[in-house]
Amino acid sequence: MPTTDVTFGRTVPVFRIFDVAKVHEFYVGYLGCTVDWEHRFEPGMPLYTQVSRGNLVLHLSEHHGDGTPGGVVYTELTGVRALHAELAAKDYPSLRPGLERDETGWSLTLIDPFGNRLRFTEPEPEPEPEP
Repeated sequence: MPTTDVTFGRTVPVFRIFDVAKVHEFYVGYLGCTVDWEHRFEPGMPLYTQVSRGNLVLHLSEHHGDGTPGGVVYTELTGVRALHAELAAKDYPSLRPGLERDETGWSLTLIDPFGNRLRFTEPEPEPEPEP
């Protein structure tokens, strides 16, 4: 049985990457993230970096043991239609995502150049209980 003395802090997923230029093209140029910092133990070593856009924070790593391609991150947001319109207006020929509606609300799924999926969902508001 879980104890109530545990408090979880911020969670940051780590995606595996293979090409820094493609990271910048997709995450910065297309998705609109900012590179917060980059780290290499020394020149020529694998990159470990953080990108963010508002409360969306991701770590991206070229290190062999840091995840495998094809990971998924699920993010709830408001404004999924606005994000879709923003991305559709950009010249990024590798991806033209659509909006999808399912039992939770409206969603937009992006696939980065390394096979990782970013699933952005705007949940539908709960229906008001009938009096």
